[in-house]
This record gives sequence, structure tokens and C-alpha cells, in this order.
Amino acid sequence: MPAMLKFTGEDKDLTLDELAAFIEAAKKAGVPGDNPIRAELSTTGKIKQVETALDTDRE
Repeated sequence: MPAMLKFTGEDKDLTLDELAAFIEAAKKAGVPGDNPIRAELSTTGKIKQVETALDTDRE
């Protein structure tokens, strides 16, 4: 299992600022820009959690 960078919303749902922090952390960690982002959504379609592999992810 590859190492992952994972962010979860402080108040259950991710905010725009939290998503921006995730992207900034991924870039600082050297995550390839073409890596997919996986998200867990709530039943109302809000983002609860996002994650991406730290290395190249082709799956």
C-alpha cells in the first residue's frame, strides 16, 4: 500500500480553506501533479475526506 496524504474536515465537511491546505501540503510533499485525488463524500455530496498517494499513482 503506497504512502498517502489524507485530510479530513475539522467539522465533518471539508472547507475550501482546508482543501487549499491539502493541495499546498501535497505540492510541498512532492506529489506528482497528475496523481488522482480520492474523496469520501457525505450523503449530501459534501467532501468529508480527501487523499492522494505520495508517489506516482497509476491505479
